[in-house]
Amino acid sequence: GVGAPLFIQLLAFTVTAAATLLVVRPLARRNLSGTPLVRDGSDALVGRTGVVTQEVTALRGLVRLSGEEWSARAYDASAVIPPGVTVDVIEIDGATAIVHAWEA
Repeated sequence: GVGAPLFIQLLAFTVTAAATLLVVRPLARRNLSGTPLVRDGSDALVGRTGVVTQEVTALRGLVRLSGEEWSARAYDASAVIPPGVTVDVIEIDGATAIVHAWEA
């Protein structure tokens, strides 16, 4: 042993382990419950660019994003974005990309 009786060593270990758990657990829970560092699924499309394939208005339209065709709506309610225009994805609402045109 270290010089102390076994009972004292076990008691010191138990107290140290419990104190460490009480300090570390809340810190770990706080840091692990935050937003993920890597976006996946449809969230990964936010910030990407696409090309309009069917006129996009505030109500409907189609864009090609990452090789797939997505339903889309214009971010600006008064915008009408013609086919061929490059757009930025502002957000994803369900299965619909909300887009903003580089040019109109």
